[in-house]
Amino acid sequence: MGVLSDLEPKSVWKYFEDICGMPHGSGNEKAVSDYCVAFAKEHGLEVYQDEAWNVVIVKEACAGYEDREPLILQGHLDMVCEKKPNCSIDFEKDGLKLQVTGDYVCAEGTTLGGDDGIAVAYTLAVLADDSIAHPRLEAVFTTREEVGMDGASALDVSILKGHTVLNMDSEEEGVLLAGCAGGCSVEISLPLGRRKKNGIHAVLTADGLLGGHSGAEIDKGRGNADRLLASVLSDLCRETDCELISIDGGQKDNAIPRECRAELLFPEDLSKEARQKAEEVCRASYEVMKKKYDATDAGFSVRLQFGNPKEAEVFSQDSFEHAMALLTSLPNGIICMSEDIDGLVQTSLNLGIVRTENTSLILRYSVRSSVSSEKEALVEQIRQSVYQEGGSMSVNGDYPAWEYRKDSPFRDDCVRIYQELFGTEPKVEAIHAGLECGILASKIADLDCISMGPQMHDIHTTEERLCISSVERMWRYILEIIKR
Repeated sequence: MGVLSDLEPKSVWKYFEDICGMPHGSGNEKAVSDYCVAFAKEHGLEVYQDEAWNVVIVKEACAGYEDREPLILQGHLDMVCEKKPNCSIDFEKDGLKLQVTGDYVCAEGTTLGGDDGIAVAYTLAVLADDSIAHPRLEAVFTTREEVGMDGASALDVSILKGHTVLNMDSEEEGVLLAGCAGGCSVEISLPLGRRKKNGIHAVLTADGLLGGHSGAEIDKGRGNADRLLASVLSDLCRETDCELISIDGGQKDNAIPRECRAELLFPEDLSKEARQKAEEVCRASYEVMKKKYDATDAGFSVRLQFGNPKEAEVFSQDSFEHAMALLTSLPNGIICMSEDIDGLVQTSLNLGIVRTENTSLILRYSVRSSVSSEKEALVEQIRQSVYQEGGSMSVNGDYPAWEYRKDSPFRDDCVRIYQELFGTEPKVEAIHAGLECGILASKIADLDCISMGPQMHDIHTTEERLCISSVERMWRYILEIIKR
């Protein structure tokens, strides 16, 4: 018996638990991709799998629905892999440890991957049930969505006959998404000069932050551990004689980092007074930040821990100055809000990863905008700053925005069906996060698309949870959309 076997709808939760039992982080989706292919063959359905491990499954229309417009059901196979420091799960080979807590499903010590495992589970449950009235269904499962939408970019859409897409990659029940930002990933490499030195080893840590999705949660005002630690580090190195050995924080460029860690070296003859001053500088910097982030990141802390004497390679003075210039002076967070849609972030930038290698410092940013010219201008601004500091950069995973359609028959149908089922009108919004609808719209002429999904909380974090009752309600909604 599975952990989720008592939940309704049973078929949806069965497939979701199967998916969670396989590793399926971005770039490691082969097992779940092969699972979808095996499912299609078991049910006698037409199936295609490409070199990117995208899967397309076709179920022809049932009797009486042959003349209706085909419907594309779409979601992605990969998940964001984040875990707590003491978690032993190896995302490359292990499945998740699922838990049921009240009305929620979560995973012990890790992200859940409800984004977007629930879309795959919904779709497989639809395809497996021959009692559901339906037009031609084209299930499209893509890969590497969380790291630049590479799967959707590689997808050959010539297989598809549909021009209507029900994307199930949204996380808020009662909200239909009808537009999204475009984006890209920027990787900066700053060459490092180093020199060997003896001194007192110390570790500076910023952690306890909530983090979150760098698109959907960028407007929540949450602290970015990489930026906050860099600010404390700047104060500390200005006020004391410490030097930097390394700085590392964040795991994904599209997740707001929750923790960051720097290794430092203080002089060998560090006095008690100098140690106390360093601690006071950190405490003063922390108190300023705590006031700003107390409402959003109540668990935020900064710690300076002294260790033993050691020999280490520290950043040269020039390298340190260039590194701090990039870490503290580049913009981060919301760049501007939309003038057309109230409350919508138009352009943003998130420093998701800082990593120190032997001869270089690596910074990775997620850039998003619903206005392509603003995205390009922000990338160029970063490029100029990087070149000024002697670094290099590359841009990867560039994907287009999904522009809001004023005339959308499918959107109108989905709104009407929601009202009839639940007695309330859904919100129709655009989102600052990226969705594959934009890429599909660039490949399929006159595409009419809506994104929806059940209620989820804290996606891309170890507190991610999926609402059980919402999954059941949205299942009924999906079935009604398909039937009509």
